[in-house]
This record gives sequence, structure tokens and C-alpha cells, in this order.
Amino acid sequence: MKKYEMVREIFNQCQNNQMRDVFFEEIETDDLNAVVEKICGGKENMANMDVEMHVTEAGTTLYYINTANFHQKVSFTEIN
Repeated sequence: MKKYEMVREIFNQCQNNQMRDVFFEEIETDDLNAVVEKICGGKENMANMDVEMHVTEAGTTLYYINTANFHQKVSFTEIN
């Protein structure tokens, strides 16, 4: 299994509040999609969300998760 540093940012949707919650975690997985699915609460919940994945030139995998009232960014950077 590969090791990753996972950074999960939960954006605050309150007006005039630019703060966000940020969580750091080291994980081991061979399936990043499964990790994101778990964060979203399962396949059924994930089907109702807009989820976009991007891989940066540096190799970091980014997931943008959006619902009507809830926005997150989850990044995975492989640890050697």
C-alpha cells in the first residue's frame, strides 16, 4: 500500500467568515476513491454530490467535493 499525507479542508459558508477547518492525517491506501467515498458517507451520498478530481504536475491528487451547503477540498500527497 502507498502512504499519503491527506489534508481535508472544510470551507465555512457563513457570510463574512473566511475561516475553514483543516485536518491533517497520514493514511495507507491503494484506492484514493474509496477514501473519498468514505469521507462523503458512502456511494449513495456521493451520488448526490459534485466531486471533481485533479492531479497536479507535482503528483498531488486533489478532490473538490461540493453540495448545496457544504464545500471541501481533500488533497493526497504520496509519502516516500
